[in-house]
Amino acid sequence: MRIIGIDPGLNNTGWGIIEQNQNALSYIASGVIKSNAKAPLSERLYLIDSELDKVIDLYKPISSAIEETFINKSGSSSLKLGMARGVAFLAPARAGLEVAEYGANKVKKSVVGAGHADKKQIQMMVKILLPKADFKSADAADALAIAICHAHHSTERGRVAI
Repeated sequence: MRIIGIDPGLNNTGWGIIEQNQNALSYIASGVIKSNAKAPLSERLYLIDSELDKVIDLYKPISSAIEETFINKSGSSSLKLGMARGVAFLAPARAGLEVAEYGANKVKKSVVGAGHADKKQIQMMVKILLPKADFKSADAADALAIAICHAHHSTERGRVAI
């Protein structure tokens, strides 16, 4: 089963593709979609959508997962993150993929074993679990962690690995 994990953000949207073959996980690809903070919001959202479409079309995942968002102190920031998150839901849904959601603590606990792990611990464990992973940023590592979490919990959620 090929899985895409998405770590949504307006400035940086991380994505990671893994393959699950029974209990074995393999790294396929990862990256970050970076939007220009000075560009109009509509252009930034369109960029996230179109780039995720390209990734999904290229790697053909059959399952997807996204990290649940936390509420920022700033209402404006939360609203903009919510828009980016909506776009991150739309691309896999348009491709016919169900989108599972996982809270940050569940992702961390699934990958590191502790719900309050820091970014460095997540990156280190992703590298251990996916030795061929070539991620250049914490956002891509987080997206791979989301995909790993989904692989671990997909049968729990009533999905059977293909």
